[in-house]
Amino acid sequence: MSKKHKPAGALRDVDLDHHKGVRSIEAVIERRLFGHRIPVLIVFAIVSVFLAWHAVQLRPTASFEKMVPARHPYVANYLAYESQLRPLNNLVRIAVENTKGDIYDPAFLETLKKITDEVFYIPGVDRGNLQSLWTSNVQWYEVTEDGLRSGTVIPATFDGSPEKVREVRTNVVRSNRIGSLVASDHRSAAVLAPLLEVDPQTGEKLDYGLFAQRLETLVRDKYQSDTVRIHITGFAKIVGDLIDGIVDIAAFFALTFVLTAVLLYWYSRCWRGTLSTLFCCSLAVVWQLGILDLLGLGLDPYSVLVPFLTFAIGVSHAVQNINTMAAERAQGRPVMDAAKATFRLLFIPGTIALVCDAVGFSTLMVIDIGVIQELAINASVGVAVIIVTKMFLLPIIMSYAGTAPRAVEHYRARMRPERQALARVLSRFAEPRWAAGGVACGLALLAVAYWQSRDLKIGDLDPGAPELRLDSRYNQDVQFFLRNYSTSPDVFAVIVKTPAGECGSYPVAAKVDQFQWRMENVGGVEATSSLFGPMKRAIAGTNGGDLRWYAVTRNRFISNAAHKRVPADFYNTDCSMLPVLLFLADHKAETLSRVVAAVESFAKENNGDGVEFLLAAGNAGIEAATNTVIKEAEAFMLVLVYGIVALLVLWEFKSWRVTVALMVPLFITSMLCEAIMARLGVGVKVATLPVVALGVGIGVDYGIYIYNRLEQYLEQGLRLREAYLETLKTTGSAVAVTGVTLALGVMTWTFSSIKFQADMGLLLTFMFLWNMVGAVVMIPALITLLMPELRRNAPAAHKRPVPVHQG
Repeated sequence: MSKKHKPAGALRDVDLDHHKGVRSIEAVIERRLFGHRIPVLIVFAIVSVFLAWHAVQLRPTASFEKMVPARHPYVANYLAYESQLRPLNNLVRIAVENTKGDIYDPAFLETLKKITDEVFYIPGVDRGNLQSLWTSNVQWYEVTEDGLRSGTVIPATFDGSPEKVREVRTNVVRSNRIGSLVASDHRSAAVLAPLLEVDPQTGEKLDYGLFAQRLETLVRDKYQSDTVRIHITGFAKIVGDLIDGIVDIAAFFALTFVLTAVLLYWYSRCWRGTLSTLFCCSLAVVWQLGILDLLGLGLDPYSVLVPFLTFAIGVSHAVQNINTMAAERAQGRPVMDAAKATFRLLFIPGTIALVCDAVGFSTLMVIDIGVIQELAINASVGVAVIIVTKMFLLPIIMSYAGTAPRAVEHYRARMRPERQALARVLSRFAEPRWAAGGVACGLALLAVAYWQSRDLKIGDLDPGAPELRLDSRYNQDVQFFLRNYSTSPDVFAVIVKTPAGECGSYPVAAKVDQFQWRMENVGGVEATSSLFGPMKRAIAGTNGGDLRWYAVTRNRFISNAAHKRVPADFYNTDCSMLPVLLFLADHKAETLSRVVAAVESFAKENNGDGVEFLLAAGNAGIEAATNTVIKEAEAFMLVLVYGIVALLVLWEFKSWRVTVALMVPLFITSMLCEAIMARLGVGVKVATLPVVALGVGIGVDYGIYIYNRLEQYLEQGLRLREAYLETLKTTGSAVAVTGVTLALGVMTWTFSSIKFQADMGLLLTFMFLWNMVGAVVMIPALITLLMPELRRNAPAAHKRPVPVHQG
């Protein structure tokens, strides 16, 4: 039986008798939603005011604990001895440089004292472990005829006289702190400030943003001058710089808002639809921020970009509303009927697409790192509020606002045959020959991407703080420490566990001595340090400084005597643990992997007899644990996100072949993204791991909208190419605007002063645009090859009820 189809933009009217008694979920919700518009708007207004009040209470947050995989064995080992090992992980290093000479100048030493005092009183500093040339826990040792002598490097009687300055110079040499507290060229001295994650008096968590701000105002701004230069490094300073970068986010959001408004108006020529969309999507962001405050969460430097995604996703889906509303008005429907029809047509595909977005975000919860899990919650909340505002609020607003007459005329003009040249070309991918060529090109890209992605690394690939630009002040300060101090800021600590009271015994000393020698021959390890270095010096010192005594000893009386002279930060209170510090050249992924392999190999061979080598502490050790978690979770996360999205697509379209057609372009894009990361030298880490999940969850939206409309035309009896041409006329332009809108939402990130935000912006821009191109080209090509019967007609088995246009 022959069937005629309506012009582009119209759907076949179905005999109402056929659907008599059939109450689809869209129809039920539609009647209740549009039948109670005023009460619904009042509810939205009340909820919006409540959540807006909470949104303004939201504050930037950051936490060292959330940055690490808290349940990883390495971190568990660290937490078991946190009080002793804290200075190795969360430490701020402040170098005070004399630009006009060396540190042995009375005025400079007085400035160093003032800075030490300033840092001592900053809330969050572990004052008992603070180290400086002025603190009493930094001592010098000397062997004399009368035995060992010691004292503070800068004595209490220091008065700035030339004699006292010479005494300080001598004490510095005797203290063995050149390279750690004093620069190799003696032109700068350091203040080492371990931090407390939780204030022991108030119980409040450390506010890293405020702490970093105090460092700037109380130290750098106050004491830096023409003769004194301040250099600051440490996790707290990194977080502070990242939080400072959040200030730029407001400017980026404003730019994104303006670009999106221009794009929407250019596409629709309807200021009513443009303003309605911008209002609903901005409201979604406000709701999201308010809900985060209600959940007790904040915006850390990693999740602060999620509201951008929320806004962009909302706008990209609302484009379909604008396009469908114009199509319905072009067919002569009244404003209310057009709004209802738009709701019915988009409710199911739009909801499924948004659920896929949420799935992509939620799979990040499998990664046991706090900031990534909070990002997943943040993004999932954003999608949830989009479903509410875009699916329910926007149709009601548009039922009042309507569509501008100019927009209707613009839509009709866009549908004219002479304006469809590109659509006719793209529709040829629904022909066997073009389809085979398109799929072949896609597979070739996949092969090239796979080959290139083999070089993709886990972890950081650059020295310093890769989260920040290479020319940032922080990374310049890191380079200053690397040039002038022998103790690297990248410390990998191995925990040696012993029976209580035995950490200084000979069996332990022999194994640790052997361990240090082996580690010093591992590439990337510049030096090592442990309890037994000071013990050897003490033993030699008590024997006239004879270097033949510079060794560990089996004599328990000698070792005990030497042990008493070692500072307490080399072991814990009951002498059941000592850390061995490995100072690394950098914290690149290859260096950490090599060190971890070497330590684990030694531990496997030597653990036993009461001595156990455990990984790991220090900033490099914690980063090694993070890399391990990311490496183990990456594959599982990808399988999970692809599997769940595929199941949702299968549930929606009831065809495994359609599911394959929608998922293959996403997989090719993901592989291309990994290849780009490998070429750009961007590793898979906390900042970049979410990109793939976000790209898959959001990327499938294109395919869902395209195939949903394609299926409707197939059900009218059109052959595949004809149906796809009509799909491109009606939905194709909206899909293209969707891709561009999403790309605009994240493209502005590339201008961020924070490098990982720029990396995320670049990668997501590529994924959103390429997913759009892949959907438009690959989906019809794969459908053509997988479902050849559609080239002739639409089989009845594949049909589903078409939404009915009713007044």
